[in-house]
Amino acid sequence: MTAKEVFDLVRDDLALVERELASESTAAFEPVSEICSYLLGGGGKRLRPALLLLSARYAGYRGESAVRLAAVVELIHSATLIHDDVIDSADKRRGRPSANSRWGNHRSVLAGDWLYMLAFQIALEQRNFRTLDVLIELTKKMVEGELIQLAKLGKLDVTEDDALQLATCKTACLFSGCARLGGILGGISDTEEKALAEYGRCAGLAFQLVDDLLDFTASAEQLGKPVLSDLKEGKVTLPLIYAIQNGHREARELVQRVLAEKEFQSVRPEAIVALVRDSGALERVRLLALDYADRAKTSIDGRVDSEFARALLTLPDFILEREN
Repeated sequence: MTAKEVFDLVRDDLALVERELASESTAAFEPVSEICSYLLGGGGKRLRPALLLLSARYAGYRGESAVRLAAVVELIHSATLIHDDVIDSADKRRGRPSANSRWGNHRSVLAGDWLYMLAFQIALEQRNFRTLDVLIELTKKMVEGELIQLAKLGKLDVTEDDALQLATCKTACLFSGCARLGGILGGISDTEEKALAEYGRCAGLAFQLVDDLLDFTASAEQLGKPVLSDLKEGKVTLPLIYAIQNGHREARELVQRVLAEKEFQSVRPEAIVALVRDSGALERVRLLALDYADRAKTSIDGRVDSEFARALLTLPDFILEREN
């Protein structure tokens, strides 16, 4: 299956999700409605809602609750993006000025808070405590991820385990929650539900690892933000960790200088990219992303025979292809 064929399976439901998001943005309290409409209308593939919808269909469910919960996870995701940009002092998001650069930190933080509350209000209306448990747990994990990141910000002593723990909290737990929520709606067994959750976790880790790669391999136009923005913001990601582990003393010294200056002043971004590439770190991260994509497929392969099962098996490949 192609990526288009995967998304076409839930195209109608995704259109309903878009309608739900637009409706909620329009009806929002005026000081935040402008920000919400701007952010929710800023593009994105709606991968998380699509994952929830596909998982629900895989589990045999088709109904309004899947559309509503798909809107919920996109609202939660959008809230985290607003807060992330405030914390990181980011100027760009998907090639456009970030909310905080347009409306300031105070209004942006409150808009993010409002999106969180709206998401849980919609979820509560479904009167399903299992789904609420999942949403609360994944939101807690995402906040924990932000706190872990803050503790490591600007530090060079970040390990592979640290990076994967952060990726799990900030990215993979939401993917895992989307897949699990689809399973809950379908009423599948605990074993099958856990398999879907593991599928989502591994797919989410693959997604984050590809994101880390793109910071070194994509152009600013492709990224929608400056290259090596993670390092400029004080984040040492897995490609850098591997490059330093591989004994490149120059890489350690250059990275330390950028972290200290909080800017590319005495170090050119191209010099860092070249060192990381020549160290073999990028290929090592690619192989790890491929491993997680394979683990995602293994989690559900052969359990269900349907076009939605085939779509879920295709999705990790689509995630890997983002680098190209």
